[in-house]
Amino acid sequence: MNGRVAAANGREEGRPSRQINIVLRNQETPAVAHAAADSIAQAAVPKNNGHSELFQELSRELDALVGLDNIKELVFEIYALLQIARMRSDAGLASGSQAYHMVFKGNPGTGKTTVARIVAKLFQRMGVLSKGHLIEVERADLVGEYIGHTAQKTRDLVKKALGGILFIDEAYSLARGGDKDFGKEAIDTLVKSMEDHRSQFVLILAGYSSEIDYFLMSNPGLPSRFPIQVEFPDYTIDQLLQIAELMSKERDYILMPQAILKLKQHLLLEKTESLHAFSNARYVRNSIEKAVRAQAVRLLNQYESNSPGKQELMTLRIEDFKL
Repeated sequence: MNGRVAAANGREEGRPSRQINIVLRNQETPAVAHAAADSIAQAAVPKNNGHSELFQELSRELDALVGLDNIKELVFEIYALLQIARMRSDAGLASGSQAYHMVFKGNPGTGKTTVARIVAKLFQRMGVLSKGHLIEVERADLVGEYIGHTAQKTRDLVKKALGGILFIDEAYSLARGGDKDFGKEAIDTLVKSMEDHRSQFVLILAGYSSEIDYFLMSNPGLPSRFPIQVEFPDYTIDQLLQIAELMSKERDYILMPQAILKLKQHLLLEKTESLHAFSNARYVRNSIEKAVRAQAVRLLNQYESNSPGKQELMTLRIEDFKL
């Protein structure tokens, strides 16, 4: 990854290992960036009939995300394929089965995990997956400490993912250590599991575009096993500001115009001059949370003997953004 991970304040290198995160399909999708975004182009949206009821539900979730138009179109393509396959089967025609393993390419904070949860829900509702849960892992969850340990850990995670989606973040890190690294053992085990458990789970690899491309070349059997590869573009400045306002609104805060202008100037600088990969919505979230902490300190100092009014408690001012 070339040391390019932007996390808190957009400038951390690397990040500690985390526990395996299992997300049940009935859990609400966390907001990467909720918004009244542009809807999918009319040509891509199904007509409002009985068959499209499920997609209308998923479309509302997708439309609540800023940008990601190409992702919204992809989800409809998958929905349409599954719907037509069902109709062909009902008509006595061969419907066949397709592989739905995917690669999500893009910088941090571009909505990859959120979209994976929506896809899991779609597959469960359409009968592709029996459970529709999502298990999110990274290198530390797959790679063991001795020969044979990695294969067992990987098989155990695949077993947990059966009926749902196994989402591997920063998947390219499995190929970083070379032939003697245990990451290669994890890759080989995943390839075998995709064959042994065909159609029983969906594997999604996520990470930076260039590193993911390199990773796919680490095993001759990988590229052909991922027919769906999607780019998650960076958000524009206007989209990031929209995300900031909506994140603030969700927390019952209001951004003053001067604060928005200051944030805009800072985001422009951060996107163009930072030496690290820009973390998009994640960076915006960290900025909002930092401003909330600064506002709390400001209000306590300003109102020592009484409580601020409701409006003041909600307002984030330019001095709260210490960027």
